[in-house]
Amino acid sequence: MDQSPAAAWLTEAASAAQHQGPGNLLRVVLIVMMVGCALTGWFLLRGYKQKDD
Repeated sequence: MDQSPAAAWLTEAASAAQHQGPGNLLRVVLIVMMVGCALTGWFLLRGYKQKDD
């Protein structure tokens, strides 16, 4: 049974991804962590805002 070109491309991409290491995953985790820290800081600091009425 012959593989379709899409299946062959997917197989090659999966095997190539195994050799690249954790670079992309680590990059995504770091970006999500930075955005989460910024949002958490913004949320906490807005509670300390003084209202001058």
